Amino acid sequence: MQTPRTVAFHTLGCKLNFSETSAIGRQLTDAGYKKVEFAAGADVFVINTCSVTENADKECRKIVRDALQVSPDACVVVIGCYAQLKPQEIASIDGVDLVLGATEKFKLQHYLESLEKSEHADVHACEIEDANFFVDAYSFGDRTRTFLKVQDGCDYTCSFCTIPLARGRSRSDTIANVLKNANEIAAQGSKEIVLTGVNLGDFGKGDHGGRKHEESFFDLVQALDQVTGIERFRVSSIEPNLLKNEIISFVAQSQRFVPHFHIPLQSGSDRLLKLMRRRYLRDLYVDRVAHIKEVMPHACIGVDVIVGFPGETEEDFLETYNFLNSLPISYLHVFTYSERVNTDAAEMGDAVPVNIRRRRNKMLRILSAKKLRQFYEQHIGETRTVLFEHENRDGFMLGYTDNYIKVKLPYQENLANTLQTITLKKIETEGLVIGELVLDFVC
Repeated sequence: MQTPRTVAFHTLGCKLNFSETSAIGRQLTDAGYKKVEFAAGADVFVINTCSVTENADKECRKIVRDALQVSPDACVVVIGCYAQLKPQEIASIDGVDLVLGATEKFKLQHYLESLEKSEHADVHACEIEDANFFVDAYSFGDRTRTFLKVQDGCDYTCSFCTIPLARGRSRSDTIANVLKNANEIAAQGSKEIVLTGVNLGDFGKGDHGGRKHEESFFDLVQALDQVTGIERFRVSSIEPNLLKNEIISFVAQSQRFVPHFHIPLQSGSDRLLKLMRRRYLRDLYVDRVAHIKEVMPHACIGVDVIVGFPGETEEDFLETYNFLNSLPISYLHVFTYSERVNTDAAEMGDAVPVNIRRRRNKMLRILSAKKLRQFYEQHIGETRTVLFEHENRDGFMLGYTDNYIKVKLPYQENLANTLQTITLKKIETEGLVIGELVLDFVC
């Protein structure tokens, strides 16, 4: 009997990438490959890349070097968004043997059948117009939380973004197939599903077997709420113009969808929002946050924001800072603008000096830490349900409340992947909340 080839994965970027890496990994395992840890060495290394990462090229080169240090004769495959955008650049990296773009990454098993170590990388990257079909995926491994891909691509034309060039037009799964995957996930023991996509609120677009389907994200949310076996559904990120009040109101009364929203803002300046070609202005964002807090005062709200966009003056930045400070939000994901080839923003001129971009990033990260602590402090003394993770971290285990408060508890193996009623006692120096078990109850 032939020893199975070993394969190791390294994933950069978003939850969507993690769901796709996991799905590709299952394809290879079903085909007889043995999945191993990256640091252990492998016959084949697969690196799933991201186009949002500021130093994508540098990161990719480092990971390739790390792989070949542990397994000098291994074949190295690079897939994902960066592989679609700059295939030849990746192919020139010493040690890379195969580069697969947006559609070809799902055919990895086919390419591995004839792959051998070579001086020159083999490149298969399609025209992005050909990435017009949907491939479903979900992550699995840590049974506590599963990332379920329901949408891909984007029809928006934000002036700073390369994702439409890397992933193509907006398209999505059918509700029927999402429900099938959700039931599969439930049968495997996962308690929480995080819905993922490039532009999640745009769910419903797509062409399946020549038949267009007219379904909406609100339809999807209502259908998933009926799935048994999954205790929690979480929405990963949704554009404010697509987060309709009917969705917010439904989540408020749902038993399964949790009170946690991540809503990209990018700038608190209407002038910059127009330059970015976002599809909303400040007033709409205020309305969405206000409605969430009206029906779910305990809800967690995360925000994406970009600093250093071309032409961002100190006044623009302070407008953003003060706007964020005034909102009842819970945390920020802060991105420092970096130029992307083939985007309109890169051609705008009036670049913000890098040192100023970094200073603004630091200011918003400090604001984020303050906002998060304020949010946590509001809930100290309450009892909330926590889903605990498996890992033993120096005698402690971590988990999240429904509204995304990170809780720490002395490790008890039988509590892993269970929902527990916990009293939130105090915030420790690391910023985690110390919890106390209310009932000796496992579900």
